[in-house]
Amino acid sequence: MSAPPYSRARQVRTALAASCVTLLFAATGCSLGEPDPDPAGEPPNLPTPSASTGTGDREVVATVLAKGLQVPWGIAFLPDGGALVTERDSGRILQVGPESNSDGLKVTEVQTIDEVAAGGEGGLLGIAVSPEFAQDRTAFVYYTAERDNRIARFRLGEKPTPILTGIPKAGIHNGGGLAFGPDGHLYAATGDAGETDQSQDAEQLGGKILRITPDGEPAPGNPFPDSPVWSLGHRNVQGITWAGEKMYAVEFGQNTWDEINQISKGKNYGWPEVEGRGGDEKYVDPIVQWSTDEASCSGLAAVERTLATACLRGQRLWLVELTETGTVLGQPHALLTEQYGRLRAIAAAPDGSLWVGTSNHDGRGRPAAEDDRLLRLVFSGGGAGRS
Repeated sequence: MSAPPYSRARQVRTALAASCVTLLFAATGCSLGEPDPDPAGEPPNLPTPSASTGTGDREVVATVLAKGLQVPWGIAFLPDGGALVTERDSGRILQVGPESNSDGLKVTEVQTIDEVAAGGEGGLLGIAVSPEFAQDRTAFVYYTAERDNRIARFRLGEKPTPILTGIPKAGIHNGGGLAFGPDGHLYAATGDAGETDQSQDAEQLGGKILRITPDGEPAPGNPFPDSPVWSLGHRNVQGITWAGEKMYAVEFGQNTWDEINQISKGKNYGWPEVEGRGGDEKYVDPIVQWSTDEASCSGLAAVERTLATACLRGQRLWLVELTETGTVLGQPHALLTEQYGRLRAIAAAPDGSLWVGTSNHDGRGRPAAEDDRLLRLVFSGGGAGRS
């Protein structure tokens, strides 16, 4: 989502602060103090950066935007620069920012989705904001209900209306990624719900990436007649994003390889026949693969030609640089390794920074006093947070 015109002054302040980040690592005379108010008198609303780290030529300054959350899962930005954030287990939708207070950005509960039946890896998962939100005030959520996973649309504060039901649910592998693509259609990532045969069956919704209209109908141009299925052969996709017109997804492997795949219409990504690169022409090989202990990544975001994925078991952020044709350039870089625990949600903000959510209250982490936290990351050397 592009930033609205009235946020340009804020973007200028952010770009100046990000430029100072680069110098921060080269000289001690530059600091990231509060920027001056913009000409309209709007007070700055970004908290003071709290930590910096890096690998190779990539340095990152991390700011804690919000704390005391409970398993934040999805992040979707609003036209005013604030964001809607889902909590998996509580079923709450929170608005974070754009207003600030002494603790960071102001966190306000928007509503609770009463139909959520949280359990295991299921609950209130992905969230997407209508491309016409300024006019229609509409958002979309992916959540686990009593008998299935489903996608619903709603105006903020109102009861959601399911638009696609029957996505298989289980204690594991519920998928949950939800985002609008550059074509204006809604994409959803589903898991195999522990039933591996579903992934290769084009008539089943499990183990797929789906493409639908805002009314829940199969989108025009889908590869299978009258079907929402866009790609198949997935195990458990939670993060989807676009770098330019190319779509990417991050996928949990079983015991050996976790993957990032470039997603194309009607293609088969091999699960359960293949995990990682298999060399079989019937299936698409991942562009990147990692061992599960250093990855197990959930969220995925893109800033220009950089993919960033937030990892749970790996407790780190992986950065993957892309060429103009969408292939991988050089080696991935790991950042924030074991500094904030398990990382799950990630989204590219309108100002070019990245917002990342920890997931230390999900039953598999070791929560610190401030967990779960929402972080803002600004990078040196180009990329996120740079003008």
